[in-house]
Amino acid sequence: GFDCCCLTLQPCRNPVITPDGFLYDKEAILSALLSQKKEAALKMKAYGKQLKEQQKETFATAASVEKAKVEAFKATENSITSKSSTFTGRAAVASDVQAGSSSGSSGSATADKNLPSFWVPSLTPQAKPTLIKKPDNKTYCPMSGKPLKIKDLLTVIFTEIVDKDDKRSLICKDARYMCPITRDTLSNSVPAAVLRSSSPRKT
Repeated sequence: GFDCCCLTLQPCRNPVITPDGFLYDKEAILSALLSQKKEAALKMKAYGKQLKEQQKETFATAASVEKAKVEAFKATENSITSKSSTFTGRAAVASDVQAGSSSGSSGSATADKNLPSFWVPSLTPQAKPTLIKKPDNKTYCPMSGKPLKIKDLLTVIFTEIVDKDDKRSLICKDARYMCPITRDTLSNSVPAAVLRSSSPRKT
């Protein structure tokens, strides 16, 4: 019916309406918005953890780069020192030839080491983790999907049809509410409007 909550599909005990005209029971919509806030808080916590891990990885990468530079500098210094030592020409030529042959074999061995392997744990390709996007802290209307705040909800007061002869409870009645001005019975086929004012709204 027109007076049923869009979430519970039951007649509203404390009806409130959104700026887009969706009617909710106050308890149901507050519970839905609170659930959204809790979910957003959990996502924000996971996002903050991800940022910390990214910062650690950045610092670790920068440290490894600096270490590699230092090692390269040491290697250069050692090579200069070794070249300044006394070697005979023949020994130098022999060592160059041997170094050339060994570099070819070592180069192929290095290329083989760089190939991914699915059997060696250290060489197994690693899947990159899925990055979490920064969560949105806004709450949204379950029906329209538009941003919705608690202060945007308007309280609705229906004018009840008083029938002294009908002893049934309000929820069991087919005609429950009427227009406070024309006294026409409200139903799904009757257009209704909610007036926004400083006092609770009546329909």
